[in-house]
Amino acid sequence: AHKMTTSMILVPHVAHLDEADVTLLEEFRQKERARRSGQEGGRLTLLAFVIKAVTAGLRATPAFNASLDPFTEEVIYKRYYNIGIAADTGKGLVVPVVKETDRKSILQIARDLEELSTRAREGALDVNELRGGTFTITNIGPLGGTALIPAINYPEVAILGMGKVQEKPVVRGGEIVIRKMLPLTLAFDHRIADGADAARFVTEMVRQLSDPNLLLLET
Repeated sequence: AHKMTTSMILVPHVAHLDEADVTLLEEFRQKERARRSGQEGGRLTLLAFVIKAVTAGLRATPAFNASLDPFTEEVIYKRYYNIGIAADTGKGLVVPVVKETDRKSILQIARDLEELSTRAREGALDVNELRGGTFTITNIGPLGGTALIPAINYPEVAILGMGKVQEKPVVRGGEIVIRKMLPLTLAFDHRIADGADAARFVTEMVRQLSDPNLLLLET
């Protein structure tokens, strides 16, 4: 409660909205999920791929992997990538952190997600698993909702909101086709970054999510 109050009073929030065409990614993910059925490891969720795309976006636009020291008035750029995941539990919202996402494969991230989510629901998270985040993702897709404008997890400078993947008519090559579209909202601290930074960050994410091969190259 204290952190959310501080965030909303102190941080000038701005939001950038876009959609990612995840049709090919979902086809690939479902095939791999079926192929890996029964094997050890985490469930291959869309969130694992989004984390990898976010990491690529953060590397391209370091302003969103930073924090602002309010005493020295200096921007601190992080050289590590720890992605917090907002988890809905019976005791409220917690944000466990997947560490070093730039050094992990999508399968390793999926495994970490499953372990952290299970412990979050059981109320068994260690305090160190809630610390050290540099960027946060909140996903309302499983619960429904087309979009959201999330509150920044202060002292981080940005947070990504994921909506529900929906089949929508879009224009491709002059023809109307049905594609699976993922709504994305980037809320960010306008003291640290501006709209051009947000556009570059989200555009890189959309590019990665639209082509599974690019994400595999990142891995």
